[in-house]
Amino acid sequence: MNQLLKLMVRALHAIQHAMPQGAAHLRTGREGESEAYLFLRSQGYTIVATNFRVPQSRGEIDLIAWDRDTLCFVEVKTRTTEGLTPPEAAVDAAKRSHIRSVARGYLRRLRSDQRPPCRFDVVTVTYGEGERRPRLKLIKGAFRWSSRRWYEREYYPPPRRERWRPGR
Repeated sequence: MNQLLKLMVRALHAIQHAMPQGAAHLRTGREGESEAYLFLRSQGYTIVATNFRVPQSRGEIDLIAWDRDTLCFVEVKTRTTEGLTPPEAAVDAAKRSHIRSVARGYLRRLRSDQRPPCRFDVVTVTYGEGERRPRLKLIKGAFRWSSRRWYEREYYPPPRRERWRPGR
């Protein structure tokens, strides 16, 4: 069954490549998301949503899936060549903030009174020169709910003290 699904998805991508639609980088991104979808399914994930958006937020979550009893919000980064920085470096502070915002919107829609354990994962998809299949890497727990880490905190100077003067 899984092999049939892979074959069908890849056949659909071949048909899409034959028909010019949209920019090449968008097609590459869609292919990467499909490969990540298949990869996560092979890793035992249960996919519940793709390209999820909420009206209140500008961002999007590529894949939302269950990894056993943990709800995972998955960002997929696809590259056609190996650059100086790895694909996961593109998930910067602004992107993480958008993903967190959309994840909160998704959790608000769940019927449960108690929030399930959640995790933010990143899947990198890299198409190498002359390779038929992409290389995929799953980074579990790539970032956390808290956006403030010691290196991201703003600097606040200590409170100003009154100077000691003689005769006071």
